[in-house]
Amino acid sequence: MVLKTQIGGPATTSVSRLRSISSQIIACMSQNLLLLDLGMAISFSTIALPDLLNAKEGLSLTENQASWFGSISYLTQPFGAVISGPIVDYFGRKKAIFMVNIPHFVAWMLMYFSWNLPTLFIANGLLGFGTGLMEAPINSYVGEITEPSIRGALCTVTQFCTAIGVMLMYLLGNIADWRTAALICLIAPVASMLFVLLIPETPVWLLSKNREKEALKSLCYLRGWTTPENVRDEFNDLVVYTKKLQRCAICCKTEEDETKDCDHYKMNFIRRGLLKFRYVMMAKETLRPFTLVIMYFLFHSMSGLAPIRPNMVNVCGAFGMPDDGKHIVLMIGVITFITSFLVIGLIKILGKRKLAISAMFGSGLCCMALSIYAKNNLDPSVFSYDTSTFPTELNVIPLVFFYGLTMFTGFGIPWVLLGEVFPFRSRAASQGFAAAGNYIITFIGSKTFINLETSLQLWGAFAVYAAFAYAGTIYLYFFLPETEGITLQEIESYYSGKFRIFADDPVINLFKRQKR
Repeated sequence: MVLKTQIGGPATTSVSRLRSISSQIIACMSQNLLLLDLGMAISFSTIALPDLLNAKEGLSLTENQASWFGSISYLTQPFGAVISGPIVDYFGRKKAIFMVNIPHFVAWMLMYFSWNLPTLFIANGLLGFGTGLMEAPINSYVGEITEPSIRGALCTVTQFCTAIGVMLMYLLGNIADWRTAALICLIAPVASMLFVLLIPETPVWLLSKNREKEALKSLCYLRGWTTPENVRDEFNDLVVYTKKLQRCAICCKTEEDETKDCDHYKMNFIRRGLLKFRYVMMAKETLRPFTLVIMYFLFHSMSGLAPIRPNMVNVCGAFGMPDDGKHIVLMIGVITFITSFLVIGLIKILGKRKLAISAMFGSGLCCMALSIYAKNNLDPSVFSYDTSTFPTELNVIPLVFFYGLTMFTGFGIPWVLLGEVFPFRSRAASQGFAAAGNYIITFIGSKTFINLETSLQLWGAFAVYAAFAYAGTIYLYFFLPETEGITLQEIESYYSGKFRIFADDPVINLFKRQKR
């Protein structure tokens, strides 16, 4: 079909769907490599701890030092996540993606050359800081460049790349020592910095800076390397949307003069910043999705797999699973990889709401099964940080439930929601704060695992994780809306509208109609 140009250019044909999707997939390559690096970073302690715990030569960690080493990266991640938002807003999504690779590059070098325990801890802390920095650039970029029909799938592809990173790290743990693994990991940040040179900036950010020509060129790239007339309608919608964003955020909320000449631009920058925080970050379209994401992170992180990740190899031994702990961890990486791939299709079939609720409930069942098994079959003296207490009688039953827990954890999608539920004005900052909240939760979970196990034994620790999963299932059922196939503007309107206590669910709606 021949289309007549609206801006004086040559006639052109419409772009195929495959070509349009391909351009968006290629544009996501740099941040996918970032996520590959992120997956290796969050799982590095899992392969390093077994070799470092009470090592007879070289660097050696005590039980207490090991618990700190396994969790310190989660403690430093919030600092990176909090400042990632301002970095993204100031420098743009593209430049920020390049910059956030630097801390990981330095961290992997330090890890390889670490000569004492302080260096080792600094390197792991820097890995966490770099991981936190990645959150806003990744989530902002993917959410803003993709079409609503494939946004869920491409956001899930980012989760899939994290799973590849986890699997690769567990594979390296079986074939190389932890220093060599750190050296190999240098490839990911270097490759990401090279790929970022090939991608465009997001059209929305460019429009927010009044760079319309660059924004149009970027949108043409992202919709299949097409010509301006083929993206004119979408571009015009983005222009209208960003024009609203350029109004004074304070005036928009106070119904005053909505021009750049308003008195708010003449205020002391500190006072204006406080007012802008009040009317942007404290607005209901920001606070409502922020509460949802933080609660989802809490239940997802505390439902079993994240708290035990640093000491996972030894936990497998404590349960008496019939295989070497590192081999089991490698299989867990493979399962995570497979489930992350399946999620891409399941989101299109089931939607995000049903998938998230089912995954949370499944995690609860697996944690409860592991708790019951540990209570009935493990001696009270078994302690995962002491290999001498491990049972000699092996059993495949806990292994089955452990793999099940891995699968349901992989079906969780809090990071997908993080990329789409926040309005543009507060998107980068909110994503940074939400990611920081998740890392604080994960730090508390991983650091307190040793305390839970000491006080309640393995069965009690997993009973606590099961309780979190069941509570999360109930919370998501009532408060998680369906966002699959919905534009970012429509999601923003949903949260800025009338307060909705419950999600739009047939069963809930039935009770609401009967109540009326």
